[in-house]
Amino acid sequence: MPARPRLLAVLLTVVAVLLAGCGGSSAADRNPGDPITDDEADILAGLLHRDYTEGGADFTVTAPYAENTVLTLTGEIDFRQGVGSAQAVTTYGGGQPDDTRTLFFSTADLWYGDVPGLSDALAAAGRPDTTYLRRPISSTQANGTASLVDVLVQLVPNLSQRAADDPRAFLERGYTWQGQRSVNGQLAAAYQTGTGATILVSAEDQLLLQYTTRLPDQSFDVTITLGDHGPRTITLPDEAETALVSDYPQIAADLGF
Repeated sequence: MPARPRLLAVLLTVVAVLLAGCGGSSAADRNPGDPITDDEADILAGLLHRDYTEGGADFTVTAPYAENTVLTLTGEIDFRQGVGSAQAVTTYGGGQPDDTRTLFFSTADLWYGDVPGLSDALAAAGRPDTTYLRRPISSTQANGTASLVDVLVQLVPNLSQRAADDPRAFLERGYTWQGQRSVNGQLAAAYQTGTGATILVSAEDQLLLQYTTRLPDQSFDVTITLGDHGPRTITLPDEAETALVSDYPQIAADLGF
C-alpha cells in the first residue's frame, strides 16, 4: 500500500492503515456512492492534521476477531507524542469470564499490567514493586502471525499527522459520500475510501468521529471511535514499575507473552 496520503495508509507493523463536514450539495441532492466534492476532499485531506492540532482524544477500539469474542480497547491518546493508555477487555461467549489488562503504549513499546500472577512472579524474581512488563511492539509473533493487540495500538496513533494531505489524492482514489449517520449523538457525514474503509466526520467541527476498516487477510472489521478531542498528558510507567520481557523470558513465557 502507498504510505501517502496517510488517510489511505494506517500503519500496523504488517499493514498500513487508512484512515464531515458538508460539501457544496445538500444531502437531499445526493445518493450514497456519489463521488466526494472538492470541498469534501479538502475536509478529508486535513482530517488527520486536525487530530494532531487538537492534541488528543478518548478512544474505543472494537475488534470481533472470533465467534462471540470481542477485544475492546478503551482509553485515551496523546496524538502529538504518540502515546496512549487503555483498558483491554476480551469478552467471550459461553459464560467464560472477561479477560482484562491495563495497557500503555508508545509508537515503539507496549506495557502490560493487571496480569494475573505477574506481580507475584516478579516479586519472587527480586522485583517486588514492579507491576508492568514492557516489550517492543512487534509485527509478528513466534508463529508468524500478527498480534492483534500490537496491531490495534498502532492504528490509533496513526490517526494523526503533522501536516495536511493533498486534496487531489482523495478525488483520484475513489472516495465516495455515503450519507449522514449519528455517532454517540453527533451528526456525521459518512465517506467510503477506495479500499472500502468507512470514515465518519463530525458535521459540526469536521473532526474524525469513527473509522472502520477490514484488516488485511482477516474476516472482521476494526472500528475506532474518537471523542472529547483535546490535549492529553499521559505518563508512561517508570523504570521502577517496569520489567523488560527480554530480562525475564521465563516469566513472560509462563504468562503467555
